[in-house]
Amino acid sequence: MTVEFIEEKARAAAWFRALRDQIVAAFEGLEDSHSDGPLSEAAAGRFEVSETKRASEDGSDAGGGLMSVMRGGRVFEKVGVNVSEVYGTLGAAAQSAMAARGVPGIEEDPRFWASGISLVAHMQNPHCPAVHMNTRMFWTPNAWWFGGGSDLNPCIEYAEDTAHFHNVQKAHLDPHGTAHYPRLKDWADEYFYIPHRHRARGVGGIFMDDMNSGDWEADFALTQDIGRAFLPAFAPLVEKRRVQPWSDADKDAQLVHRGLYAEYNLVYDRGTKFGLATGHDADAVLMSLPPMAKWV
Repeated sequence: MTVEFIEEKARAAAWFRALRDQIVAAFEGLEDSHSDGPLSEAAAGRFEVSETKRASEDGSDAGGGLMSVMRGGRVFEKVGVNVSEVYGTLGAAAQSAMAARGVPGIEEDPRFWASGISLVAHMQNPHCPAVHMNTRMFWTPNAWWFGGGSDLNPCIEYAEDTAHFHNVQKAHLDPHGTAHYPRLKDWADEYFYIPHRHRARGVGGIFMDDMNSGDWEADFALTQDIGRAFLPAFAPLVEKRRVQPWSDADKDAQLVHRGLYAEYNLVYDRGTKFGLATGHDADAVLMSLPPMAKWV
């Protein structure tokens, strides 16, 4: 039975856009307030915003979004905060992949709609951790689900920073049921793992996919609180670490760690693969890649 979810789609897309606006403003605020420490005399960074379009085979409207990227700031070396709302018909390969995941009826009616926010921040100061966050809603005529999370990727690890990041995530998830945080933490540990390196890409966080409890409102509320947790989990770490001096060895460690991050995103990340396979703007999909990286 087809369920169009017109109102629900609109609410989800509006939420992702509002979260994007909040984060962009907060990150520009971090640039403005950096008045002491390395690069504090440089010009404050600002986001460059451009529209993105999804390419459809027949040339019809297939949606798009906003790509917001800041490069070369005082605090952020490169950060992207993208939102999208795309729709159309899945190709044969995507249909098969969805069917393998148990999505009902996708090969008989391959229409889809998806909206979400995706964020990756690579920092100037090696003591400031890189970070990733995304939340999304996906719809097909016979199914819907939410997904996403956030994870911390420091090149120089501080136990107290890791604890803060996780504690804030837990505090936002616990009102929805205390089973959520440990389950989503374990899911992140499994998902953000690099098999060929036999290690995690960072210090974890939370992650979920295919979230459909049967209660759209409850799942949407959980997804919103995953988004709300991001700034209080991450921004205080930036404020604390951005003033620390760094050495050439620290910067080298950062570039090597970025190589690890790039390997994961290009080889394993499901969102990268889906975005490229469905014709979304390649620059927006690959926004997650760092400006500079190094391999040893």
